[in-house]
Amino acid sequence: MQFERLWDRAPFAVDYLPGKGADLVISFASIGHDPTRPPAPEFVATATGRGTNAHPRPALFISDANRSWANDPGFEAALLESFKAVQARQDLARIATLGLSMGAFSALVAAQVLPVDLVLAFGPQISVAPDLMPHETRWVDWTAHIANWRWPTAPLPSRGQAWLFHGGVDDLPHALRFPQTKGTEQVIFPDLSHSDLVPHLKRRGALSGLVEAAFADDRRRLLRIAASAGGQRRAKLFPIPR
Repeated sequence: MQFERLWDRAPFAVDYLPGKGADLVISFASIGHDPTRPPAPEFVATATGRGTNAHPRPALFISDANRSWANDPGFEAALLESFKAVQARQDLARIATLGLSMGAFSALVAAQVLPVDLVLAFGPQISVAPDLMPHETRWVDWTAHIANWRWPTAPLPSRGQAWLFHGGVDDLPHALRFPQTKGTEQVIFPDLSHSDLVPHLKRRGALSGLVEAAFADDRRRLLRIAASAGGQRRAKLFPIPR
C-alpha cells in the first residue's frame, strides 16, 4: 500500500490510494497528536474498505497543517484539484467524505464544494468560532490563529445523506445545535467522550460496519450496529416537544 502525493501546497497535503470500483472516499484528518507535524492520514482501512471488501475503494486523504477547520483559503483548490486528478484516472459514480473532529467538520464543508453523496462525520463541531461557542476551549490553541472565518458553522449538505456521530459526555453542546434536516441523521453515544468515540467503535468492531452499512444505504443495519455499541438516535434521546 503506497500513498501517492497529489497535492503538496502548504498548508494542505493530499495523498491518494488507488482502488477499484466507482466509489471515492475522501478522508479529512483531525488535528492529530503531534502539533509540530502535519496530521497523518486517518481512517485508511475504513476509507478504502481494506480487510472488508474484496476490492478496496480509491481514497483521498487530506491533511491541513494549519488546523484551520476548512477556513484556510487553499481548502477548495486542494480538494477540487485532487478530485479532478482522480476523476481523470477512472470513472466515479459516488463521492463520500469522512472525518473525525476537525476532519468531520471539513467533511461537511467538502459537501459544499463537491457533489458529495455521503458524509460520515464523527464528533463534528457545530462551530469552533469563539464568538459562537465562547465556552468551547478544547481547540483554542489552534482556532486562535484563524483570522478569516469562512465557515463559522458546520454546514449540512443539501443532497445525499449525512450521518453525524457524537460522544454525549462532552459534545452535546455541539450535537444539539445542529439543525434537524432531511437527509441528515445523528447518533449520540451518551457514555462516550469526544476522544473516546472512534477508539471505542474500533474496539467493538463497529466502525467498518457503520461505514459499509452507510455505503449500502442500509439505515436499519447502521442503526443496529450503532445501538450494539451504545449509540441512539438523537430523535429518540431528545425528542422534539409536540
